[in-house]
Amino acid sequence: MYVGIDVGTSMVKAAAFDGTGRELAVEARPVGLSLHGGFVEQDMEEVYGAVVAVLRELTARVPEPVELAGLTGQGDGVWLVDQEGRPVRAAASWMDGRAHELLDQWLADGTFETVFRRTGSAMFPGCPGPLLAWLDSHDPKSLDAATAAVYCKDMVFQRLTGAARALTDVSDASMPFLDPRTRSYDNRVVELLGLTHRRGLLAPISDPVATALAKGEGLPADTRIANGPYDLPSSALGAGVTTPGDGLLIVGTCLAALVATTDLDLTGEPAGLYISTDRPGHRLRAMPAMVGTAALDWVLSTTGVTHEEVDDLLAATPPGAHGVRVLPYFAPSGERAPFVEPHLGAELTGVSLESTKADLVRATCEGIGYAARHCLSAAGLTGSLAVCGGGTRSPAWMRLLADVLGRPLRVMEGEVGARGAVLAAAERYGIALDTAAWTEPTAVVEPDAGRAAYYAKGYEEHLARLTEARDRARR
Repeated sequence: MYVGIDVGTSMVKAAAFDGTGRELAVEARPVGLSLHGGFVEQDMEEVYGAVVAVLRELTARVPEPVELAGLTGQGDGVWLVDQEGRPVRAAASWMDGRAHELLDQWLADGTFETVFRRTGSAMFPGCPGPLLAWLDSHDPKSLDAATAAVYCKDMVFQRLTGAARALTDVSDASMPFLDPRTRSYDNRVVELLGLTHRRGLLAPISDPVATALAKGEGLPADTRIANGPYDLPSSALGAGVTTPGDGLLIVGTCLAALVATTDLDLTGEPAGLYISTDRPGHRLRAMPAMVGTAALDWVLSTTGVTHEEVDDLLAATPPGAHGVRVLPYFAPSGERAPFVEPHLGAELTGVSLESTKADLVRATCEGIGYAARHCLSAAGLTGSLAVCGGGTRSPAWMRLLADVLGRPLRVMEGEVGARGAVLAAAERYGIALDTAAWTEPTAVVEPDAGRAAYYAKGYEEHLARLTEARDRARR
């Protein structure tokens, strides 16, 4: 039995697979987010406790010996830990917006663009650079008390294994300090962000990913574990996206577009990032928009609609949602891909007394689809496209997405990130698995030619509205 652990933003999951890649069982536990005044934080002990709990529940349900465990989880944010991997303060989430003024300053003085030209990383308020700089100014005692500023999965790995020090991998380190050519930290970037005196907090990069034995919490003692990559590249592995030009769209809390590439183009509008992988020279061009299913969740909650009603509502109103339009930029920290606009907000237009809940739901799903098309285009998609995440549970939304994107979708259901974590761990330990079988799509959804043509025009209109909204956000 192989176990994949995915420490998500709102849910911690552990999945068991057999040697052919068949998903045997999944255990999940929600974890909380604290939102206050632009701050978005998580209790690290709650997160780690959820990991241990789901692993205990999973191994009790599927009592076969655990051959191997792979770990992945949410990226970005700042997780300050002491020597033993225990929290110094609450983790600042990747969704956090407290550092937006710093980012505004760096956008204005050229620091933002300089960092992108060196690393291929377009910073946003919730990534480690701005957050560490903000903490250095406003909470230096926490930084003084910490021995490392790590990422979510790194904290979990250290705690599960009892490792003597915190380690990260090239994927998590890609934002914003990693030089993708040398696969090591760029000290000039650290200096540009005013963090040279905090350089020692950056965890050493294990390249390839670190391995260790479990100490017996959640997993049987001496179980082999590999740490990483984080959830975006792990999902790409789990979906079989490794050939240059092929892409993955993750329709989850974050709407993430990833395209495999061997190129490194640091020209053009600074946006997204290049994620380094375990394979030198192989990268993922990533455009992780801030909000995916979270936008739909907000609309459903506001209108009193359940997730189970979404498919019926999508069928109850035609393409175009009777003129209702949604720009789905709901994150308190604005947008980060395929452009950076810290003050951009969501917009709902075309609503009248005749508008229905179905119109609002369809317009939101269409708006997310247009944002996805924008991200995939900017990331350089030329090949096949896989899709995974919570949104795949809605067949009607998948059909709508295929139409909006104008291309077939290889739908990957189940725990794709956990699956990728196992594949990464197996490669690290030299265990031969049939990756083609492990990454077989659940279904392929073809677009309707007529609706795809309609949405191609709608996409151009979306881009025009977005340009106007970005202009307003800058005033």
